[in-house]
Amino acid sequence: MLKQPKIIAISNQKGGVGKSTTAINLAAAFCEVGLKVAILDLDPQGNASTGLGIAASERIKTARDLLLGGVPFQDLVRETSVDNLFVVPCDTSLSSADMELYERSDRSYVLKSALRTSALSSFDYVLLDCPPSLNLLTINGLVAANSVLVPLQSEFFALEGLSQLLKTVQDVRKTANPDLRIEGVLLTMYDGRNRLSKMVEQDARENLGDLVFKTVIPRNVRISEAPSFAEPVLTYDSLSKGSAAYRALAKEIIENKSEGQI
Repeated sequence: MLKQPKIIAISNQKGGVGKSTTAINLAAAFCEVGLKVAILDLDPQGNASTGLGIAASERIKTARDLLLGGVPFQDLVRETSVDNLFVVPCDTSLSSADMELYERSDRSYVLKSALRTSALSSFDYVLLDCPPSLNLLTINGLVAANSVLVPLQSEFFALEGLSQLLKTVQDVRKTANPDLRIEGVLLTMYDGRNRLSKMVEQDARENLGDLVFKTVIPRNVRISEAPSFAEPVLTYDSLSKGSAAYRALAKEIIENKSEGQI
């Protein structure tokens, strides 16, 4: 039986929390330790694709073709400038996919079916960069995934809406993917000098316990700059605090032997 990668959906219906940034840099951190990773960009904004140097004009075949065009994964996956890091790009054409998926009887299982391919057997991880909503693209990601990683911005109202996502995960487990687990909740844009960041962390750890990663991602200018150079922060500035944080996150995930649960 062929080895299958671990598929992690990176999801939060709130925008601007660091989903694409986490997908890119977590993937790069995995690759640094010799793992092979693919990012499947499911966000019509295409930030993960842009951040890995796939220009909009070069996205001839995209995640839309995987979901709705019957094009196999191996014909869509693209090399990036990072060794062992690949991406299936996305563009705004995916924004209408929700409506088209809704018309199908297998609407929630389309991605899972598309990822049932031996082409994935060479990968260790597949990261799904989900859109900032709980639409059918996100549901497809949760149904196809082994686990879900939730970036949580360290700001006021950060926990608002998280309960809705966790309820959606529970619903998916009951109806379509009983093996889905919470990989962890990741505090992003954390400023240790800021009292609010500390309060959000305390609140998250009190309410969610071990579901919150020990690692927190700092508010770091190098993380913000790296996408404009189409690089992960780990190659843009390997010695930055942001790079160290994503390496710590990758190590925490690799070493976590027991899967998280709600």
